[in-house]
Amino acid sequence: MTTASLPGSNPFAQILTTSKKMLSLFQFIEVVAPTEEPVLIFGETGVGKELFARAIHDASGRKGQYVAINLGGVEDAMLADTLFGHSDGAYTGAEDKRAGLCHTARGGTLFLDEIGDLSHSSQVKLLRLLENGEYYPLGVDTPHQNEARIVAATNKDLSSLVEVGKFRRDLLYRLSTFQITVPPLRDRKEDLPILCTHWLKEEMETIPTKSLTSEAIRLLSEYSFPGNVRELRRILLRARILCPGDSIEGDLVSTLLKETDYDGHRSERNVTSIVFPEKLPTIRVLIDELIKEALRRSEGRQNEAAAMLGITRQALSKRLKQQRSFYP
Repeated sequence: MTTASLPGSNPFAQILTTSKKMLSLFQFIEVVAPTEEPVLIFGETGVGKELFARAIHDASGRKGQYVAINLGGVEDAMLADTLFGHSDGAYTGAEDKRAGLCHTARGGTLFLDEIGDLSHSSQVKLLRLLENGEYYPLGVDTPHQNEARIVAATNKDLSSLVEVGKFRRDLLYRLSTFQITVPPLRDRKEDLPILCTHWLKEEMETIPTKSLTSEAIRLLSEYSFPGNVRELRRILLRARILCPGDSIEGDLVSTLLKETDYDGHRSERNVTSIVFPEKLPTIRVLIDELIKEALRRSEGRQNEAAAMLGITRQALSKRLKQQRSFYP
């Protein structure tokens, strides 16, 4: 994903919160964002780590682009090509010169999601980039200066991975000049009202807006949300689709919560048992929801998600480019 910032825009506009914990993170980001140092974002799956990465970029004042990549979806052999690019004829099939993401993000921010999934060899390549501030496109002998600010994120305990030899201590040191830990939704339940209101009233093609009954609100407030904000949004979206009236009742919310296991994944069931509302969602909406579910189950790994859906990685990538909204 590649985007540019709007001058003067609120860098935290996409993060809905009234939580003191979250607001204190905003203050910290405003201090560290203007620096050139890397930032490492910790947080459970679904808390919205990429929203914070984007906020860091927007608050930095950097004029270059914000470029994001999920490292869990990049094959190990292709990491250097993806990040650093290649020259014409650098390897078999490399017929044209191609710039890497470091070049695309020059003067901006390069967000590396799922940093904890990197192999040892890929960790070495990233360490060289951070230590030397330069990189070599494949097939090029002259170093290129890295002008992209690095922000990384993970849902893993990197210190524990260091202790068992699965993550380099020196890389962790280089990445963690500044660290941010995004709190899980269960630790900021005061955000439930603003999040629910936003996603129940959000304009969506063919899906009407809804409200929650007091019983539905109670059930949501008592739930632990192992899938965090992403899970809440998905539950509310399904409730909007399945609810026949204007108000989402507690019974429907209870059913949806019971279909979720401890990992935040829906329990498996036959598609023929799904009860659809009187007004059916469009095929496009259903396809987009299947893609989002596959990406959630695979924690963003597009190769795995494509396999779940029975399509190629290329077909999945094409569909993702067409989608207009994603879970944070």
